[in-house]
Amino acid sequence: MTPAVEAAVAGAFREEWGQIVATLIGMTGDWDLAEECAQDAFAQALERWPRDGVPRRPGAWLTTTARNRAVDRLRRQAVGAAKLREVAMMAGPGEADDAPDDREAAVSGVRDDRLRLLFTCCHPALAFEAQVALTLRTLAGLTTAEIARAFLVPEPTMSRRLVRAKQKIRNAGIPYRVPPAHLLPERTTAVLGVLYLLFNEGYAASAGGDLARQGLSGEAIRLARVLAGLMPDEPEAAGLLALMLLHDARRASRVDDAGDLVTLERQDRARWDAGEIAEGLELLDAALRRRRPGPYQIQAAIAACHASATEAADTDWAQIAALYGRLILLVPSPVVRLNRAVAVGMAEGPTAGLELVEELATSGALTGYHLLPATRADLLRRLGRYDEAAVAYREALDLAATDAERRYLARRLAETAGLVEGPRQTGR
Repeated sequence: MTPAVEAAVAGAFREEWGQIVATLIGMTGDWDLAEECAQDAFAQALERWPRDGVPRRPGAWLTTTARNRAVDRLRRQAVGAAKLREVAMMAGPGEADDAPDDREAAVSGVRDDRLRLLFTCCHPALAFEAQVALTLRTLAGLTTAEIARAFLVPEPTMSRRLVRAKQKIRNAGIPYRVPPAHLLPERTTAVLGVLYLLFNEGYAASAGGDLARQGLSGEAIRLARVLAGLMPDEPEAAGLLALMLLHDARRASRVDDAGDLVTLERQDRARWDAGEIAEGLELLDAALRRRRPGPYQIQAAIAACHASATEAADTDWAQIAALYGRLILLVPSPVVRLNRAVAVGMAEGPTAGLELVEELATSGALTGYHLLPATRADLLRRLGRYDEAAVAYREALDLAATDAERRYLARRLAETAGLVEGPRQTGR
């Protein structure tokens, strides 16, 4: 198989998986069948595209192949005939709804398969962890192992969680739809949380050769726009969209031409997307004017501090540290505490930041999370404690899951090791 065909199949998976699975779930109502038929379609692509060439519209080819496979499977099942009759009676995607002109009807008439899938995954009958995991599996196409790493749990635990979530949807008869407008608030927290994690997996992949998966982050932004339109009075929906845009604005400068990670302070800010920054700041201002601050608005405000600084030296780290202090009150997670430690280290000096990092390390809350030793290593390096920094960089390198991060940490380790050896040679 040529590299071009491999790249085409991989690109189609990143861009099309969620839409294909969502379409098949809407057609069959069977989550496992949808995933299996989508996987079969990609397997056929690996077999046929090297021989027949990459189709002009890969997504359409894959969707048709997966749909045909699903129909064949249903025909062979004892209940297939009944299900096929149900499918035949369903309205097609191009048919219009008989809907009065009000928001309730607008919500119920949403035809986006992926948005319906998102709301189904986020049904309140499911635990939040199951909602997120199911969305990452079905909409984003992450493997069970990748999702387990994102949650910092063993793979068998995550596998059982996914199986139970699908069983609950099937047994409880949870409908595959965007709920009516009056039921949207009860799913707001879950849907926003899932979209945030979907964006994060695209912006900073949990594993693999690439630091980012642009298809996922772009899909999260698209769905966040739709959600903000459905819930114009919810400031956290606007805050989340602002947060995504302010982060995505930096995407082009996060890696160099070789695909290596470029840290925030070294990024070429002229390459940041001014249009996305302006839109993000406008959305954030509108959300904050409602005076109902939430975690996504606060995180967007942090991102705005970075986006508004014309140079790295102009960054208001004291304000960022204060915002993280507020965020911890709403989201007391160890990752937020680690981010605050970084901000404190920049605002008050590496000693103050290191004290907070050491507290986290002692707690064991982030055991196995590579950014904990990486942050500790950076603070130790800034303090001139190069031997300890090198040990921490090695630990982070062993834990990092993406190639770009491993290359970055390897460079940092080599630089720090050189600083360790230099004074020893001078003293001979």
